[in-house]
Amino acid sequence: MNERLLLAHFLEHGPSSRVELAKVTGLSKPTVSSALAGLEAAGLVELVGSLSGRPGPTTAIYDMNARAGLVAGVDIGRDWIRLAIADLRGEFIGRADVHNSARSSADLVRRVHTLAHEVAASAGVDWSTMSYAVIGSPGVLDPATGRLSLAPNLPGWGRAGLVDELHAALGVRAAIENDINLAAVGELAFGAGRGVRNFVLVSIGTGVGMGIVINGELYVGGSGAAGEVGFLPSADGDVTEPDSRQHGMTESVASAGGVARAARRAGLTARSAKEVFASAAAGEPKAREIVLAEGRRIGALIAAVTAILDPELVVLAGGVGRNLDMFDEAITRRIAELSPLRPRIVASELGDSGVLQGAVARALDTARDLVFDRRTQAG
Repeated sequence: MNERLLLAHFLEHGPSSRVELAKVTGLSKPTVSSALAGLEAAGLVELVGSLSGRPGPTTAIYDMNARAGLVAGVDIGRDWIRLAIADLRGEFIGRADVHNSARSSADLVRRVHTLAHEVAASAGVDWSTMSYAVIGSPGVLDPATGRLSLAPNLPGWGRAGLVDELHAALGVRAAIENDINLAAVGELAFGAGRGVRNFVLVSIGTGVGMGIVINGELYVGGSGAAGEVGFLPSADGDVTEPDSRQHGMTESVASAGGVARAARRAGLTARSAKEVFASAAAGEPKAREIVLAEGRRIGALIAAVTAILDPELVVLAGGVGRNLDMFDEAITRRIAELSPLRPRIVASELGDSGVLQGAVARALDTARDLVFDRRTQAG
């Protein structure tokens, strides 16, 4: 317990002397010395410097050995595969983002395997030394069947055996979690959600989803499907897309694909949501109408979510959602039309890194305990 107490201090405050450790922890100096000796012998703490030039003996400065363990975060999306390796402080020591051009789920698994070893090699470490990895993926993992569901944007991603193949390809201890949930964890740990006890992250991009943080903890619901807001009914009920049952009505009309389809119906040449927003920013009237309509859809979604969860904060993320500056007024007006509740709405601070940051944060929660137990047992 004393060793864990010291490690927690190093993690939060960085290098410290024995005297400082005794003062902030309330432990006696002999107890601090004994705990430091055990941690140093186990490789979890190291001497990083000393202070001299004043009366009395030289003061030794210690810190946690952040390289005593490594973790990995993986973000698997329809358009991108992102992978990062971090030390025990959560500092990235290697990262790569590559376009997802896989033609099948098996091909995608192979690409994740290759990317993992490439990032490790570029960081000068062996992938097999990862203490823990967390994979962010669309959909919900059913622990009873071991299959992913509700991930229509990655064809074949729900087939039997896929999860086992992914674990085997990585070859290290790993867990799979919903990518939007991880993005919310990322904002809680490193972004706009720091210090906020109750907030939601609404991601609008290739898909539409939501991560929920209640009392400072991620909430996933009874089956892990909490936040699948893409399946909420949409006010655009007359614009029912053929795939609305598979993807959800709100996702069909409010996602990047929905924005692109609205542009085509309006006669615009823009082929993607990104191009629609660029045209709107340049002042194209029809594109501006589409963007404002998207803002109203998002406003209606936030009003529905707020009526149920009453969050202090709504964080907008995703390729569409992060354009808050372009439809902020439309969102605000639509919420005012529908509800007296007024949550604070901000854009994600982490951008494309949100899922990775959340995956690393979750991996660290497990890895620090694994490393501590393994090292101290070895010591």
